[in-house]
Amino acid sequence: MKHLLNILPTAMVMLCACTFHLVKGFTPLSTRILSSRQVAVLMPSSALFSTTSHKNDSKRSQFRNTGGLRRLPVVKSPVELMNKARTEAERVKADTEMKNARNRARKHGTETLNTLTQALCIPLRDIVKGYNSEFRRLHPFEKVVADLTARARQRRDGLTLQDVLNEIHEARKMLLEAGKDWVAKAKNAETAREANEAMEEGTECLLDLYQQLAAEPVTGIVALQSSLRSAPAIQLDTPAVVLVGVPNVGKSSIVRKISSGTPEINNYPFTTRGMTLGHVEVFWADNDAIAKAVIPDERRKPGAPSQDVVMGKYAFSQLCQVMDSPGLLLRDNEDRNEMEMLTIAAMQHLPTAVIYVMDLSGEAGDRFSSVSDQLQLRRQVRSRFPRRPWIDVVSKADKDVVEGSIEELEEIMDGSPYLRVSALDDTGIEELRMEVLRMLGEVRVVLDAISASPNVRP
Repeated sequence: MKHLLNILPTAMVMLCACTFHLVKGFTPLSTRILSSRQVAVLMPSSALFSTTSHKNDSKRSQFRNTGGLRRLPVVKSPVELMNKARTEAERVKADTEMKNARNRARKHGTETLNTLTQALCIPLRDIVKGYNSEFRRLHPFEKVVADLTARARQRRDGLTLQDVLNEIHEARKMLLEAGKDWVAKAKNAETAREANEAMEEGTECLLDLYQQLAAEPVTGIVALQSSLRSAPAIQLDTPAVVLVGVPNVGKSSIVRKISSGTPEINNYPFTTRGMTLGHVEVFWADNDAIAKAVIPDERRKPGAPSQDVVMGKYAFSQLCQVMDSPGLLLRDNEDRNEMEMLTIAAMQHLPTAVIYVMDLSGEAGDRFSSVSDQLQLRRQVRSRFPRRPWIDVVSKADKDVVEGSIEELEEIMDGSPYLRVSALDDTGIEELRMEVLRMLGEVRVVLDAISASPNVRP
C-alpha cells in the first residue's frame, strides 16, 4: 500500500484537469499525453482499485474493501468461556475398565484437570494470536480506525490494546503452569481419595485463577471487539471524493446536494460524529466510455443492477462515494483528536479526491472557524497533501463574505480556480455536481488504462 499515495494523487490530478476544463486554468485531459515515466509512477498499485471487467472479479486485490475489522476473532465473555471449560472437563469419565481404584482416580483426575486447563488456555491463545495476525493484515485506514478506537478506550481505563493482549498472554502462561501442578498432584496421589480431592480442588482453583487473571482483560477485548467490528467498511475499488474543512462550513449540505438524497451515516466507535457517505452512479457504454452519471435510484435494492444495464442500454454501472468528514481545526497534527485524525486518514489512505470547503461569510459559528483560520488550515492541509487532486469550494454563496477574504483566498491559491456554491439557493451546485460526477467516472478510466498498460510491470 506504500504506492497508493503515488498512484492516486497523480492520476486524479490529471482527472481534475479533465473534469474542470470549463474553469479557467485547467487543460482538458484529451489534450495531454501520459509519458512512460508518468505511467510507470502510476502503475504499481493501480490494480488495487481497478474495476476493468466483471469477468475479472475473482482476481481483484484482497484490499477491495476495508472489512478487516470484521474478521477479528469473535471473543466470548469470560463467563461463557469458563462455563464451556467446566462442561468439557465434566465430560471426562473415569475408566471403568481399570480395576485399581487409585490408578483409575489418578487417570480420571489428570485427564479432567488437563482438559480443563486446555479449555481455559486455548481460547486465550487464540485471542492473542488472532488479534496480532489480523492487525498485521489490516488496510492502513483500518489500522488508524483501530488505533483511534483503542486510544479512546485507553483514556477511559489507562490500558492500550497491546497491554490487554499482554495481560491475556501472561494469564494463559500462569494458568498453564498451575494446571501442570494440579495434574502432577493428581497423578502422584497416594490414594484414590487424594486423587479425587486433587481433581475437585484443582478444578475450583483453576477457575478462580482464570477469574482473577483473565476475566478483566477478556472483558476489555469483548468491549473493544464490539466497537471495532461495528466500524463501517469502505469500498477501496470505488473512486471517492471527501469533503474537508473546519466545522460548520456546510460540508454535509453539499454532500446531500451532489449525491444521494439520504446519505448513510458511518458512525465510528471513538466518536459520536461519523462520516456522512453519499453515492453517485456512473454508467458506462463500454469499458472505456462514460455514458452518464446520476444520483442513484434509492428504491432499488442494494446490489441490484440498474434496469438500464439489465436491458442492455449500458454495459454496467458503478456506485461511487462522496464523503463528508469530521471538521479539522488549525493546530499541529499531534494535537488533533480522533475525529480529526479520521479525516486525515481518509485523505492519506483512501482513493479520494478532496473538496476543500470554506465559509467566508464569517458565520461558521465556531471560534475556531474564522476566515483566517480556514485559509491557514487550507494552506496547512494542502502542503501536507500536495499531490492530492484538490477542488476549492466557497460555500454559502448566498451570503456576503468577510471584507478582504476573497483577495486573501486568491493570493493563497495563486491563480488556481475555485467554485462558489450555495446549498440554500443551489448557486453553483449543478456545476459542482456534474464536474464531481464526471471526475469520479474518469478516475476509473485512468486507473484501468494504466493497469492495462503492457509496458509496465505491476
